[in-house]
Amino acid sequence: MLTINKLIPQGRGLASVLIKRAATVALDWDVRQKSRFDATDSQGRALGIFLPRGTVVRGGDILVAEDGSLIQAVAAPQAVLVITPCTEHGSAFDLTRAAYHLGNRHVQIELKPDHLKIEPDHVLADMLRAMHLTVTEQTVAFEPEGGAYAAGGHSHGHGHGHAHDHGHESHAHSNPAHGEPGHVHGPGCGHDHSHDHGHSHAPAAQAVSRGKPIGIAIKGETKPHVHGPGCGHDH
Repeated sequence: MLTINKLIPQGRGLASVLIKRAATVALDWDVRQKSRFDATDSQGRALGIFLPRGTVVRGGDILVAEDGSLIQAVAAPQAVLVITPCTEHGSAFDLTRAAYHLGNRHVQIELKPDHLKIEPDHVLADMLRAMHLTVTEQTVAFEPEGGAYAAGGHSHGHGHGHAHDHGHESHAHSNPAHGEPGHVHGPGCGHDHSHDHGHSHAPAAQAVSRGKPIGIAIKGETKPHVHGPGCGHDH
């Protein structure tokens, strides 16, 4: 058995010629949402797939075997319900309503501009038909929508840098009369902008000058007085 423990989402970074030469393995959705399973590829090799927990295999993903060989995952055709608006009584908006109600029931849905796909469920099929939607059974590939925070490299990150730099060099008086421009301070505005603060504007943050070193005498330990000849006391 050939062990596989690495997945490259959609073969990103691989040369197209390598992907074309790769063997394939057809997997339905029930298998592809598991992180550990066995399968057989197009070359008849037995595969043991051991991916990180939570990994979902999508059609077009590349599995990397322990020997370095590449196997492309293919979404195998499976039974699904295809949901479309009723051509006589419905509208395209009915698909939005259907997706809303199915989502409330935590149903996995493949979203397309003109139809939805779900796994077979006769109760849901009856509900959808009652909403004037057309429901048909088909055998096709099934790729349900991933969660907003889906793992496994399939989330779509839209990093939008919305930093707004509002540099205001001048300011206007607040609450001008409606339709009148606010007053902007500047040359020719007629205002006296002299500053009488009663203190000098010395340059800020000047480096502190170093003065001369100050010698500090350290008093040593005082020895106890011993009385005796030459001590200077009158005994």
